[in-house]
Amino acid sequence: MSHVTHKLSGPLEGALAGGGDPATSPLYVFGPYLRLLAASGVASLVFGSAIWLAVLTVVMVSAMYRLVMRWVTDGSGGSGLAEEEFGKWAVMVNAAITIIEYSLTFLVSVAALVTFLADRLPGLNASLLGLPLRTVVAIACTLVICLAVNRGPRVSARAFGPATAAVLLLLWTMIVATVIKSGLHLPALHWAAFSGANLNVTLGGYARILALMTGIEIFANLVAAYEGTAAERSNKAFGSLIIVMGTTCLTMLIVGPEIQALADPQNHEVSVFTQTMDRLLPAPLPYIGSLIGIAVLLSAAAASAQGIQNLSLGLRYRQYIPAWLGERNRHGVAANPVWLQGVLCTVCFLVFGTLEETYLSLYAAGVFILLSLTGWAAVKRLLRETRAAPGAGRIAAVVGIALAATLTSGATVVIFEERLREGAWMYAVLVPALYLVMHRFRRRLGAPRPVEERLGQVLAASSLSPAFSAALYAGVSYRRILVPLDRSPLAELSLAQAQTLARHYSGRITLLTVLPDGAALSEDSGLDAKQYLEDVKDDLSAAGYASELRLRVGGAAEEIGREAVSGAVDLVILSTQGRSLVHRWVVSDVTTDVIHQTTPPLLIIRPTDDWRSTRTRFQRLLVPLDGSEVSEEVLPHVHEIASTFGGEVLLMNAPEGSESDDYAHTIRNYLDRVAAGLAQKGIAARVLVVPLPPAQGILHTARDSRCDLVMMVTHGRGGVERQATVKLGSVAESVLQETICPLFLVSPGAEVHAKPVMDPETARLANRTRGL
Repeated sequence: MSHVTHKLSGPLEGALAGGGDPATSPLYVFGPYLRLLAASGVASLVFGSAIWLAVLTVVMVSAMYRLVMRWVTDGSGGSGLAEEEFGKWAVMVNAAITIIEYSLTFLVSVAALVTFLADRLPGLNASLLGLPLRTVVAIACTLVICLAVNRGPRVSARAFGPATAAVLLLLWTMIVATVIKSGLHLPALHWAAFSGANLNVTLGGYARILALMTGIEIFANLVAAYEGTAAERSNKAFGSLIIVMGTTCLTMLIVGPEIQALADPQNHEVSVFTQTMDRLLPAPLPYIGSLIGIAVLLSAAAASAQGIQNLSLGLRYRQYIPAWLGERNRHGVAANPVWLQGVLCTVCFLVFGTLEETYLSLYAAGVFILLSLTGWAAVKRLLRETRAAPGAGRIAAVVGIALAATLTSGATVVIFEERLREGAWMYAVLVPALYLVMHRFRRRLGAPRPVEERLGQVLAASSLSPAFSAALYAGVSYRRILVPLDRSPLAELSLAQAQTLARHYSGRITLLTVLPDGAALSEDSGLDAKQYLEDVKDDLSAAGYASELRLRVGGAAEEIGREAVSGAVDLVILSTQGRSLVHRWVVSDVTTDVIHQTTPPLLIIRPTDDWRSTRTRFQRLLVPLDGSEVSEEVLPHVHEIASTFGGEVLLMNAPEGSESDDYAHTIRNYLDRVAAGLAQKGIAARVLVVPLPPAQGILHTARDSRCDLVMMVTHGRGGVERQATVKLGSVAESVLQETICPLFLVSPGAEVHAKPVMDPETARLANRTRGL
């Protein structure tokens, strides 16, 4: 899969972004399969049976991934589910196998690419000074791909989507041409293929065809890259899977019999797929098809190299590998792992040759280990859910997913039995070795801080950060505005901002005054407060604003908080310096209780001698982020205000001295990802990393960059776990006391008050704290 640098709008775009690997499988799986059948002498009996078994496996595994996509929407896919269900050991096992798989993907793609070149350039089958020209071409392609990938993700990403679109178009052209020429003849299913001596041949063919499954995990990883709510993104990712895997399966079922009828598997000069194109398609389509095959295989190899880059970055930040392996070059990518992969593949081409069949089954073996791990993780989760809420549907789902897990585990056994002596044994050596190496470095370097662990996951992903991806589509609104007033002129400073927001959202302003209870309360005091509120309401009505009154008796904090959490308020706007009640509410201990319990955010005006402290046009928004999901909970509001008022967003971080040496560079890359997400929605964003303590950095940046609003959560990553006792984080408290511009505060874990069209699941996703 190519590195996704933008949000995906729909299933087709996702299919083009991630489907290059599985879509290319029909180009090379038929050759090894038909050669096996030709040697067995039972081709007519076995051919269709192995294909149908492979298609059944695709269907069952796709159903399994439908659940994975619903459960895991952060882009970690099956590996994320395995980590949730089995623990950290699953991370290292997945990483070890994935490292091997990326190299095998590269080997298979380049080998198949050379085969397609040799189909049209027979001279490549000759030798030069004892070295096959195919090997020379493979090594040259390896060098070019490594150079291109190490110049940044966009270099190869530009070609990946068009190449995938072209190969899908080629496959559908072959399907249509087959139906027009020969009619629709699906391969025959003979049950005798699964008995006696035929079973070994059937399973051997099944093992070779299973390479078509190699890219299915990609679509679960893509969930976070789509636009929309969590449910919508899950549906779109599954739609992408259906487009690609459906095309691949139809090619196997419809074009497969035509390949068997038209191609000669004993012809080692031209691949069976090229032979079929030459006989089935009119000129010049076969030659165009060859060019398409070369392009998509080239981009698939580049995508595998990008994968090793991203994986290395994530493992480095999570301290599973030495720092030099994740060291970035001047283009911002980890170049060393790609060069190591290039050297390894070059050695393999020199020693083992360039036939894709040499690496194909090994390629499928690792994939099916991962699929098996995902399958049993899904079974474990379903069993837990079924015990919690029994039902016929859940029991049926458990049976179905258990069947999928059994199929993938059985396929793994078949592949290893088939190719154990031909290299499959290396998994038994390399996976434990890589596991031990990662375990050793993790123990030696120590576990990173939770936020650095998360940054490693975010930066290693092939898509934009899922947490802020969800946040950008949370769909907040500020139609119901609560303005607490204590009958002082300073408290009324909040009315100007209330009117600005009410004007843009056609909103209603609720005016609230709280009178102290007790025997000293007189009837005159209540009448005076009511008259005051009515006067303010009349002024608002004359200006064209809808408003309503609330007069409460009791403690100011309790009554304001009760009104705020009633469900009828989207935003609270207040001034920190009133004559008595509001002022005491903000600066007292009770204030932090209300901030904690207030579901809607608070826009706080803190009047000073600087006129900027009482006004904001929402034009320059300062947003401090520390890399945690907690800090990202402000992003729905950032997106809403910046898009509504056309404001610029300044994303900043003030790394503390206790962080790792590379933290400043890491956090800058993280902020760049957030900025890219905002940019995709048309919001201008800049990134700034300030070498100051957090509170001082925020205040310094707000002043020097002339920001007119600071937007942040009330607790950073360090204080959110203590918010039951520490109601306002130390950074937020310092900013509140000294800021020279208005402050927009969001409480961690608060539900987002959404527009009516918003999916509640997205609000929960955007605002949950995962406890990393």
